Amino acid sequence: MSAFSVRFLTSPCHPDSLSFRSKTWICAAPAVAPVAPEVGTSRLEPRVEERDGSLVLKEKFREGINPQEKVKIEKDPMKLFTENEIEALANKSMEEIDSAKHTKDDIDVRLKWLGLFHRRKHQYGRFMMRLKLPNGVTTSEQTRYLASVIRKYGKDGCADVTTRQNWQIRGVVLPDVPEILKGLTEVGLTSLQSGMDNVRNPVGNPLAGIDPDEIVDTRPYTNLLSQFITANSRGNIGITNLPRKWNVCVVGSHDLYEHPHINDLAYMPAIKDGRFGFNLLVGGFFSPKRCEEAIPLDAWVSADDVIPLCKAVLEAYRDLGYRGNRQKTRMMWLIDELGIEVFRSEVEKRMPGQKLERASQQDLVQKHWERRDYMGVHPQKQEGLSYVGIHIPVGRVQADDMDELARLADEYGSGELRLTVEQNIIIPNVDNSKIDALLKEPLLKERFSPEPSLLMKSLVACTGNQFCGQAIIETKARALKVTEEVERQVAVTRPLRMHWTGCPNSCGQVQVADIGFMGCMTRDENGKACEGVDIFLGGRIGSDSHLGDLYKKGVPCKDLVPIVVDILVKRFGAVPRNREEGED
Repeated sequence: MSAFSVRFLTSPCHPDSLSFRSKTWICAAPAVAPVAPEVGTSRLEPRVEERDGSLVLKEKFREGINPQEKVKIEKDPMKLFTENEIEALANKSMEEIDSAKHTKDDIDVRLKWLGLFHRRKHQYGRFMMRLKLPNGVTTSEQTRYLASVIRKYGKDGCADVTTRQNWQIRGVVLPDVPEILKGLTEVGLTSLQSGMDNVRNPVGNPLAGIDPDEIVDTRPYTNLLSQFITANSRGNIGITNLPRKWNVCVVGSHDLYEHPHINDLAYMPAIKDGRFGFNLLVGGFFSPKRCEEAIPLDAWVSADDVIPLCKAVLEAYRDLGYRGNRQKTRMMWLIDELGIEVFRSEVEKRMPGQKLERASQQDLVQKHWERRDYMGVHPQKQEGLSYVGIHIPVGRVQADDMDELARLADEYGSGELRLTVEQNIIIPNVDNSKIDALLKEPLLKERFSPEPSLLMKSLVACTGNQFCGQAIIETKARALKVTEEVERQVAVTRPLRMHWTGCPNSCGQVQVADIGFMGCMTRDENGKACEGVDIFLGGRIGSDSHLGDLYKKGVPCKDLVPIVVDILVKRFGAVPRNREEGED
């Protein structure tokens, strides 16, 4: 099989110093190797082959494949981009598109390779567009452009900060797509390969390059990853036919803002024989039927091999991954089937020189580290500058909000904004002499506070059924309303993470929250069907990460407030407001 590859410059980025004091570190090397299953050589035959400039599933492996795989076999989705088929598609009416299976599959499935998601169920004829925004870093120019796109769609147009440091814009109509794609290119953005069986937005430290306590600046690595994944926005055909979606992050903070344990591949900074590089975690994921934390690959790569390693892991997954039941096609299922050592060997044989070093014992992430709050004003490593973290309620913004954020970034900072996985925004590089004026800005006083309440600051919610056809319940407005009502009844003493997701796909990542709410249909006290949630408790992020456990099933949404209040009082030390006021 020929290899699809693109050459990139290796990153020059290294820690400021390789002289570290003795600490307690997170160890990414396994203590005990699991028992490996027997794997025959026939199982290790690559299941894809090159044909007419695309990688397709070999005919002998097509029995029992899922419907999405059949759509990919019928036509490579990337042709909508590489052969500019999007132009002709955009000129068709929705009626004409829906009259033929191949064009209906184009808008409902294949356009996701261009980052376009048809909202057939709730916004027929309109699309959500997901971008690529490595490390969550964006500019005021880019923000203004996105604002101009959604503004034309009125009440149907808005944007969301996602749980992968990314923008999603809503309300897009198909005839506008070719022009929007050109506009994205002009401001240095792309939406290519951001949906379906592709690599999602590379996540990094939102404080990269400005944090006095950072381990390494993740931006060079996440940028290189994004450039490799999309071949510099030209389309990397070699990795666009994965069995399922795939997430990657590069860790640069002791705080683990990057959430490495829920990524398919996580780069964990580590020193080996005096060289800086990364230990590797693999296989973390959420799905309706199974959720797993990433496990150590028992491998270390130098900083120069970040891209070759990513390519090798992706090719092993692409070549060997299962393509039947979509609930069993994430990479961890392949790791389970092969065993971690066989999977590792398959990665190793795809590395340059077919060599992959064993993990380092000197991880650089401190295990006993109190996760810092980035909300509010904080000094940067650059003298005289600060960054300001502001709260974006459940990540939702309108066009005017985006224009104002761009203005603030220009007027007070360096024209840059940082998006976080908690759906908030950081304004970096603010001169200390301008801090007071920034904090007095109406947008920060009235909409996006730098000092949100303890329950609001970490509140996360997926899109919900306002726009998403898979969501069972409405999430964003409900998350805000329930939290406001709970705050009127109890006071908490520390930040608590509450996450909402509209369905079991868990885009809202409820399993990593202190309290998680997963949408479902249930019945009220009269036996009538109503929107409800399954409640999860005990999720943790950071060095002692742990996925939450199901606490209570099928709670009607209208009955949530007293249950949440009870949980906060009994499990998290919250104080009822009436008692608090009486004691005062």
